[in-house]
Amino acid sequence: VQLQASGGGSVQAGDSLTLSCAHSGRTFRTYGMGWFRQAPGKQRELVAAISSSESTEYLDSVKGRFTISRDNAKNTVYLEMNSLKPEDTGIYYCASSGIPYRIATAAEYDYWGQGTQVTVSS
Repeated sequence: VQLQASGGGSVQAGDSLTLSCAHSGRTFRTYGMGWFRQAPGKQRELVAAISSSESTEYLDSVKGRFTISRDNAKNTVYLEMNSLKPEDTGIYYCASSGIPYRIATAAEYDYWGQGTQVTVSS
């Protein structure tokens, strides 16, 4: 499985960004996908997850601001980020889980993309 993330950048607080992650190597529509982030000096955390049936879950701090979605025809998962805050700064990674049908837990992701940097200035 290969994952290629893109769309990061440097923005001001309140701005928006949309991350994309292109997936190849196994049947995309069958498995869950997630976006993680790692801030400097902190552990990586699961920000948003989407199942094959398009159920979604979010980290509490991003609820109402971030939206995860998937396009099975394009084998791509997206993370739309609105009202960005400085605390959203970090490297964002997309990941693929080997779990069909339900939302995967953070420990159930088995393939990772290379990460894309998001920097939010106040």
